[in-house]
Amino acid sequence: MTPATATAAPEAEAPPTGNPAAPGTPPALPAFAADLATGVRGTAAPLHPTSPLTGEPTVRMPGSNASDVEAAFTAARAAQRDWADTPVSRRAAIMLRLHDLILDRQAEGLDLVQLEAGKARRHAVEEVLDCAINARYYARTAAKALRAHRRGGALPVLTRTRELRFPIGVVGVISPWNYPLALATAEVIPALMAGNAVVHRPDPAGMLSALWVRSLAIEAGLPAEAWQVVCGEGTLIGPLITGLADQVSFTGSTRVGREVAAEAARRLVPASLELGGKNPLVVLDDTDLAKAVEGAIRGCFASAGQLCMSIERIYVPQSRYDEFLARFVERTAALRLGIGGDFDADMGSLASARQLDTVTAHLTEAVAAGATVQTGGRHRPDIGPFVFEPTIVTGVTPGMRMFAEETFGPVVAVYPYADVEEAVRLANDSAYGLNAAVFSGDNRRGEAVAARIEAGAVNVNDGYAAAWGSIDAPSGGWKSSGLGGRHGVDGLLRFTRVKTVALQRGMDLAPRYQRPGAESAAWLKRMTFALRLLRRSGL
Repeated sequence: MTPATATAAPEAEAPPTGNPAAPGTPPALPAFAADLATGVRGTAAPLHPTSPLTGEPTVRMPGSNASDVEAAFTAARAAQRDWADTPVSRRAAIMLRLHDLILDRQAEGLDLVQLEAGKARRHAVEEVLDCAINARYYARTAAKALRAHRRGGALPVLTRTRELRFPIGVVGVISPWNYPLALATAEVIPALMAGNAVVHRPDPAGMLSALWVRSLAIEAGLPAEAWQVVCGEGTLIGPLITGLADQVSFTGSTRVGREVAAEAARRLVPASLELGGKNPLVVLDDTDLAKAVEGAIRGCFASAGQLCMSIERIYVPQSRYDEFLARFVERTAALRLGIGGDFDADMGSLASARQLDTVTAHLTEAVAAGATVQTGGRHRPDIGPFVFEPTIVTGVTPGMRMFAEETFGPVVAVYPYADVEEAVRLANDSAYGLNAAVFSGDNRRGEAVAARIEAGAVNVNDGYAAAWGSIDAPSGGWKSSGLGGRHGVDGLLRFTRVKTVALQRGMDLAPRYQRPGAESAAWLKRMTFALRLLRRSGL
């Protein structure tokens, strides 16, 4: 079956050794989708994205060239001045209306995310809800975070010091294809709430999802010029954005992230980067295995493993390894695969032929070198063009790409360990440090092990959603998984410049120059007395 003619399997039956298929038909392309494309600033040759669910074209997108990107920045800079002068309360009201519109029209967003990213509808829900949560959170927290704050002065009472926050200007946002809605709005919303304008380059495969939420933001009251969208391949558009933006926000591969960071450093502009991961899950010996298996299913196979925080390595104590593996294999083999616009499928499709090729290559190489596929491991064109079975592998060893490189698909390797010290060492034996998970029957023990794992987010008794959904807490990568982070107040303040204004009155903070010798000695005595007084007072 070719990608152009692939459709959902008509029956729930699967080949004897494969995952069952969930019957269903893909969501229809919404009638308004073509109108969304008018939100792109582009005069170059159009791009023709296709849906991974069917291989069929979606909507032709205007391509953007260098002149279009420059025009987008010019328009954004003009709009940013008025937007920055808009009271924070007004910006917040717009974001709260956006929150309501997202929830009111969630079915539209679910359809678009499925059509563009190929994921099961149950996983598309995460994106729509995450977008709404971001809008509400920053609407509620921005006023307090951005207002002037009193800080301790050089001398109490005599020095009055304030911290002021200002928008940076125009933020360049480069967002990926795997979470086209959530990973776009997680950057754009706080950048706008801080008073910046945005020039946004979504991946061409995820344009409709990003343009949909932009259209809702405009309906909610956002000036259209404040959120510019350009379209094109990353190799063309990415350098143009990093060369013009006052700040860069990039989500994508570590390789490209290094290039973005280098250009930002050359221009001395700030950059925040969320990059790759090879995320571990540690099962402790006191764990309820039924809960650990369910957590592993969600952590490994959500969005067909195409999640930066997806679990790709599982470490299990030798004493419980066989039992865990048997349960995990049985549960994984029963997952229903589908591309329907309903909630029947447990897992959907890979997003492209490129991802299918990567997953297949990693697995083929590992098996040839001695690894064993415990379940899955097959392309399922009977369900959809790029559907690949959820796969569990054992015997993965150093030298195989699957051992250390990010596979970014529904494939996980399971390893035994002797003791907790070895488990922590193995979990930390990676160039990456984005997400991790620990499962334990003792919450305090689980948290203690979690604190030892080198990652920006560690979930206890959950695969990824507990940390990601805790939006009041920062989320970012360690090591080669990124710089900076999103979420929380820090996720807003990173889009600002800080200024300290200090007013000094009464006692001078330096000796006068009229009588340098005597005055300096007297000034030193006064300062010594003041510092000793502050020490005794506890200030």
